[in-house]
Amino acid sequence: MTSTLLWALIVVQIAMGAFDIVYHHELTERLAWRPTQRRELALHAVRNLFYAVLFLVFAWFEPHGAWAALVIAVLVIEIVVTLMDFVEEDLSRKLPGSERINHTLLAINYGAILVLLLPVLLGWAAQDTSLAAVNHGALSAIATIAAMGVVVFGARDFYTSWRTRRLVPAPPHGLVHCLAGRQHLLVTGATGFIGRRLVDALTAAGHGVTVLTRNPRKIEMLRPPFRVVTSLDQITSDESINAIINLAGEPIADGLWTSRRRRRILRSRLRVTRDVVRLVTRLEKRPEVLISGSAIGWYGLWQDEALTEFDGGKSCFTHRVCEAWERAAVRARSLGIRVVLLRIGVVLGTEGGLLSRLLTPFEYGLGGPIGLGTQWMSWIERDDLVRLIAHIVMTPRLAGPVNATAPQPVRNLTFAQELGRALNRPAQLRAPAALLHRLAGAFADELLIGGQKVLPAKAEDSGFQFRHAALATAFATMLGRAER
Repeated sequence: MTSTLLWALIVVQIAMGAFDIVYHHELTERLAWRPTQRRELALHAVRNLFYAVLFLVFAWFEPHGAWAALVIAVLVIEIVVTLMDFVEEDLSRKLPGSERINHTLLAINYGAILVLLLPVLLGWAAQDTSLAAVNHGALSAIATIAAMGVVVFGARDFYTSWRTRRLVPAPPHGLVHCLAGRQHLLVTGATGFIGRRLVDALTAAGHGVTVLTRNPRKIEMLRPPFRVVTSLDQITSDESINAIINLAGEPIADGLWTSRRRRRILRSRLRVTRDVVRLVTRLEKRPEVLISGSAIGWYGLWQDEALTEFDGGKSCFTHRVCEAWERAAVRARSLGIRVVLLRIGVVLGTEGGLLSRLLTPFEYGLGGPIGLGTQWMSWIERDDLVRLIAHIVMTPRLAGPVNATAPQPVRNLTFAQELGRALNRPAQLRAPAALLHRLAGAFADELLIGGQKVLPAKAEDSGFQFRHAALATAFATMLGRAER
């Protein structure tokens, strides 16, 4: 196999495949930590092993006769596995645009490789059976390195496909058991990391759920039955809604805070919240409670002082956003309903949020504290947050700000150490605070370098009991290392 064009296409295929594995599978989609992708991971593992065989054969041998026929059979099987993988991906997840483009280019390039390669293999198959040694110099070395790479990632895919069995979240049925009777709840932001689990818990418990979404295609990730509206105007004035859970808003940690993005973050929260208040105004039977999302960013940047709902805030971008968001929600008080301002901490779960971004680097031993690691992290496990929301609905004396954080906040250094311990990996690689500040400015100062020590005083005083008060037990449960 001496065709320069053929080898060039193979090298391009190797490069695009490596990009797909590292950027999409590992960094952005984080397939290794998604229980829904168990079958996809298994297919990737099988395909990678076939790739390893093909790379090594073409790097060092020229197969003739039966050996060439065997290589053709491996190519056919690999194509079948790839088609199965395409179907599985379409059924189990929504591929980002860059991954779809990359897959298209891979398919086109692979087709060109087959057009050039098959005549050569058929010619070799007509010869006497033999396996002649060859050496293509640097090209053989590249193919060998590629073979070793796909073997490593194939083994990882086999392992992670098995591991995802223990990452499946516990059934959501009991999370909202405190809700009396059959409730009807309106949930905004239902397709987000928190909203998905909340809707799953409510529908599993038999409650009626109306979901507001701007993008109806995203509702595929929710557990039916539920009702979908794309505008609150679709809800008639005579409908009965027991509670409204308002979680909608542009994610605050998904990108740097440019002027344009700051405006989007603020507008997205105010627009939906004002729409919710207008809905409450025209409902003939008003809901008993409006639980409106906020964040512990309301408190601003503090050092070691413990903060409860009775403390004030310091001015910064997150404080200004939360303050405006809360003011918009508080207007519903004049309509005679209870308003709870849910100041949410760092929500932990493997399916989204901060933890999902940290799992891959920490698993590769690249994790560690940020700066000195002395900043406080006030966190809450996602199922505890869902339970707290249900508890608030059924606790009339809870009103105004309520901190949604676990009772044992930790310093960033402790967080890194506990996550490293849960993954059996070192967590010593520090992220320089000065570099983060220079690269991300206020984004890094408020979300990474700064912090707050926030305590759930109102929640605990009202009798709410956290299942995961300690970070170690939360990690053990989320990462499948504890008994359910």
